[in-house]
Amino acid sequence: MMYVKIHHAGQHTASINVVAVCDESLLGKTLQEGKISITISESFYKGDLKNEKETLAVLKDARNINLIGEEAVATGLKAGIITKENIRTIKGVSHAQAVVF
Repeated sequence: MMYVKIHHAGQHTASINVVAVCDESLLGKTLQEGKISITISESFYKGDLKNEKETLAVLKDARNINLIGEEAVATGLKAGIITKENIRTIKGVSHAQAVVF
């Protein structure tokens, strides 16, 4: 299961501005490696818990996507919004971002 949070800018909710997806087990953790530090905060990532099929349905309409965790990144690969070359790891945890035009 993954947390999926949809962020909208302003009062217009017709289009999705940012979708944040993280593996359920990562919520609340901070990953640090060298100068890179990322906090998987509840305020940004904690939305609804969804399975892969439900997450894929959300990602198809997303334009700006942030994925962290093995399951989240694998779902992004399956959706075709990222490639293996887009994936970075921080402390062994996969992370990818995409902007879809």
